[in-house]
Amino acid sequence: MAAKVSGVYAVTPDLADTGLLSEKVEAAVRGGVRLVQYRNKTGSRLHKRRQIGQLLAVCRGAGARLIVNDDFELADEMGADGVHLGSEDGDIAVARRRIGPDRLIGVSCYNQLQRARDAIGAGADYVAFGSFFLSATKPGAVHATLELLGDARREIALPIVAIGGVNAGNAVQLIRAGADALAVVSALFDSADIEATARKLCALFD
Repeated sequence: MAAKVSGVYAVTPDLADTGLLSEKVEAAVRGGVRLVQYRNKTGSRLHKRRQIGQLLAVCRGAGARLIVNDDFELADEMGADGVHLGSEDGDIAVARRRIGPDRLIGVSCYNQLQRARDAIGAGADYVAFGSFFLSATKPGAVHATLELLGDARREIALPIVAIGGVNAGNAVQLIRAGADALAVVSALFDSADIEATARKLCALFD
């Protein structure tokens, strides 16, 4: 059974500079982050392998887990701790057969509660809803409401991740509405002091 998903879920920026990316993730895990998603939409497969290898070393050294976005074959090949799948990233059951029972599968459910129900039925370990706020990473993302998050919390026993424009100023709303974890990109990795920002966000869950 995959470990519980909770707290700050750091999603990496799309950076070609592997050293800089590693430094940013290292600062986040020093600040208390224990779940990191590697997200890269532009790099070659070889480049992604190199970056995942570096980030796995950083995460393992800090007791954090690394999830690969989009690609369950790459996640399995690199020995990552799981995969996060969007609507066009393959079948959940196929991903489960590939990565086995002990690694995480997360699924983006956008603003669709039925998609979450279907994902859970197919074997997902957690579901993610959003975007709740304007997102610099995905400015055109569909909007999810706090009411949807509340409805999901009342129905869904698995961990729920909230994503989309999350920062220290709005995070408490999402936690109160039922989010177990908050996926954070820009507010964390674009901050002047990533470690301090991570600590501030993690403290919201204490």
